[in-house]
Amino acid sequence: MAGKATPLYQQIFEDIKASIENGTYVPQQKIPSEPELSEEYGVSRITVRRAIEELCADGYLVKQQGRGTFVSTPHINRRLLQTAEAQSFSDICRESGMEPGAEVVNRQIVPARPDEASFLELGPGALLLYIQRVRTADRQPIFEENIFLPYEPYQELLTAPLEDASIFDEIARVGGRRPATTIRRTVEAVAATSEQASELAIAAHAPLLYLNAYFGDEEGRPVCIGRQYYVGSRYRFES
Repeated sequence: MAGKATPLYQQIFEDIKASIENGTYVPQQKIPSEPELSEEYGVSRITVRRAIEELCADGYLVKQQGRGTFVSTPHINRRLLQTAEAQSFSDICRESGMEPGAEVVNRQIVPARPDEASFLELGPGALLLYIQRVRTADRQPIFEENIFLPYEPYQELLTAPLEDASIFDEIARVGGRRPATTIRRTVEAVAATSEQASELAIAAHAPLLYLNAYFGDEEGRPVCIGRQYYVGSRYRFES
């Protein structure tokens, strides 16, 4: 462990981090509970909790409600800038040897904003179907997914079972056209809201990568808009 001048929580942080990096703890392994670590290190549970929260914020650990704290799976890599091809998260997960999942958080009918109506080629007063989910890889939260679709042709998705389903597959099933290209996109860094922090099992105000993407079909016709918030320590965009 680190020297005596190092804060106790930082010593625990570095010790567990080293155990993960040297393979003592492996991906998806459950680590000892806070009381067990408190007894092992001879410190208070508050000190242990701070170390665990820091490790979660940095992507080394993830808390699973009712199950405990587990070692994170490796980063998921996605090539973003070299191609306009739109690849579903479910496919990316499986290519990385992970099992994709999805939890529906919210579904609403909302009015289209001017930029949304313009892209989707909708008239005044048009309505959109808004679908919000948390996407997971091997049960670990990776990003908050926000999808906007023209309501009329996709209203079936307001009540369709979307847990653990590929949204691209469902869009193709209902509308007959699959998101295949990214017509335009922007990426920026933002801070997690308290709601996002709770959904994604990260610290409040932790950094997220915000991807705003406008998807078209194989012929370039607009299909949907995606506004996604990725946990940077668990997902890597490659150029």
